[in-house]
Amino acid sequence: MKAKSWMFPALAALPLSLWLGLTHADTAVSPQARAPGQQASDAAAPALTPAEFNQARQIYFERCAGCHGVLRKGATGKPLTPDITRERGTEYLKTFIKYGSPAGMPNWGTSGDLSDTEVDLMARYIQLDPPTPPEFSLADIEKSRKDVVPVAQRPTRKMNAYNLDNLFSVTLRDAGEVALIDGDSKQIITIVKTGYAVHISRMSASGRYLYVIGRDAKIDLVDLWLPKPDIVAEVKVGLEARSVETSKYKGYEDKYAVAGTYWPPQYVIMEGDTLKPLKVVSTRGMTVDNEYHPEPRVASIVASHFHPEFVITAKETGKILMVNYADLNNLKTTTIDSAKFLHDGGFDASGRYFMVAANASNKIAVVDTKQDKLAALVDVGKTPHPGRGANFVHPKYGPVWATSHLGDETVSLIGTDPAGHKAQAWKVVQTVQGQGGGSLFIKTHPKSHNLWVDTPLNPDPKLSQSVAVFDTRKLEDGYKVLPIAQWAQLKGEGAKRVVQAEYNQAGDEVWFSVWGTKDGESALVVVDDKTRALKTVIKDPRLVTPTGKFNAFNTQHDIY
Repeated sequence: MKAKSWMFPALAALPLSLWLGLTHADTAVSPQARAPGQQASDAAAPALTPAEFNQARQIYFERCAGCHGVLRKGATGKPLTPDITRERGTEYLKTFIKYGSPAGMPNWGTSGDLSDTEVDLMARYIQLDPPTPPEFSLADIEKSRKDVVPVAQRPTRKMNAYNLDNLFSVTLRDAGEVALIDGDSKQIITIVKTGYAVHISRMSASGRYLYVIGRDAKIDLVDLWLPKPDIVAEVKVGLEARSVETSKYKGYEDKYAVAGTYWPPQYVIMEGDTLKPLKVVSTRGMTVDNEYHPEPRVASIVASHFHPEFVITAKETGKILMVNYADLNNLKTTTIDSAKFLHDGGFDASGRYFMVAANASNKIAVVDTKQDKLAALVDVGKTPHPGRGANFVHPKYGPVWATSHLGDETVSLIGTDPAGHKAQAWKVVQTVQGQGGGSLFIKTHPKSHNLWVDTPLNPDPKLSQSVAVFDTRKLEDGYKVLPIAQWAQLKGEGAKRVVQAEYNQAGDEVWFSVWGTKDGESALVVVDDKTRALKTVIKDPRLVTPTGKFNAFNTQHDIY
C-alpha cells in the first residue's frame, strides 16, 4: 500500500497576510515558520505530521536557510534539494546534522542546539520538497511600515549624555532584541525589541540613526538622540533578509537607506529617516556562468565613498551591482561579474576597494568603487568568510587585507596598495595557519598590532570556545590562544561559541561574544588589546545569545 503523507495548501496561493501577522511582541518567531506549508506526496519522502512540518520549517528558517537558501539550492552551505537528500537517507543526514564538519557545518546536535528528536526531524524534513514563499511588493512593504515617532516630533539635538561614539549595538539573536551598551561604563543602556535573529547593525553617515535588520526582514530605525535611544520607525522589506546600509556620499548623508533580502530576492531603497519604500528592484537573472537563477539573494551591501552609489552583492549570480541613487526615477546600475557565491566583505584601508568573499569559488573579488570595475579575483583558502575583513600594514608587503575561512584553518593576506606596492597588489602575499576551520570573523584595528581570528563553527569545543591572536609585526611566530569562554565562567552545558571580535572606539580593548544556549547563560568578554589580558566580563540575564557586536564609531566610519 502506498504510504500516505500529509498535504497542505500550496504556499503561492496563500494570502501574504498568512506569512506575516506577527505582533511586535512576538517577532522572535519567524513568519516563514508560522505559515502553512506544503510537502511532497512522493512515497519516497518521509511522512511528517502537520505539527512536525511546522516545527521543522521554523528550525530550518532559524538555523539553516541563511547558508542553504530558502529553496535549498545552496550557497555557503551545500544544496539540500530532495534529489540529493533522499539519496543520502535519513541516517546519513542525522549524523551530519548532529556532528557537523570542520568545513563549517555546525554540530547542531552535540552542541546542544538541537535535541536528538529535532535532529531526526530535520533529517526527514529536508527530504521533502521545499515550500516556496510568496512575493513581496512595494505596496506590501509600505503596508508594514510604522511611523513610531514622526520626524517632526523627534529632537533637533542630542538629548542624552551617552558617548554615542563608543556605543555598542549587540545582537541578542534568539531573543529578537538588540542590547545598546555604553562602551565606557560597560552598562546596558537599553534593550530594544527588534525582529528575529538580528543580523547586522549599521550607522547612518551622521551617527544619529542606528539601522537594525533581522533575518525576518524587519528593519528597526533607532534614534540615538532620544533621552533613551529607541525605535522611531520600522518596516518589513520581505520575508528573510540580512543586509542594510545607508547613503554616505557627500550631500546624501542620511538621505537614503537600502536593504537586501534573501526572500524575495530583491533590494529596497527607502527614505533614510522614515523607512518609506521608494524603489524595489529584483535581483533574479543570469549567473556569471550564464544560467538563470530564481533566488539570487542579496548578501553584503556597502556605501561608496566615491559616488552616490550602493555596492550590492547578489550571492547566487556572482554579480556585484553598483546602484546609483542620485536619480531613483532613472536608476543607473553598473553590473560587475565576479564569482559565486558572494557573501560578506568590506573595504580596504583606503576605502576605495571593496573586498568580498565568493566563498563557493574560494576567491575574493576586488571592486574599484572609484572606477566601478572589477580590479581582481584573488584565489584564497577554502570557503572564505571574512566578515568585513581586517586591514593592517604588513612589515614586508605593505597594506594588506585579511580573510579567514570556514573551510580550512588558513588566513590569507592580500596586498591592497597598487600605487605603493604594485608587485603585491591583489595577490595573496602570505598565508598563515590558524586554529582550524569554522571561522566567521577576523578583526584588527588601525591602532592595534593584534589580529583576532574566531572559530565558532568548528565542532571541536576547544576551538569554538577560544580565539587565536597573531602579532601583525611577527606573523611568523604563529598565534596564541585565549580561552575566552573559560574566562566567562558560564554555568551549564551546551555550546559556548566565541564569536566576533569588535574593537571599541579607542582601539585599546576588544569585545567577544560567548554565545550560549537560549535557555542558558551567555556573556560578553572584554580583553585589553595591549596585554591580551581579561579586562571584564559583562553578564546579565537579558543578554540572551549575544552574537554580532557593532561599535558605533567604527561601523559609521568603516574602520576594521
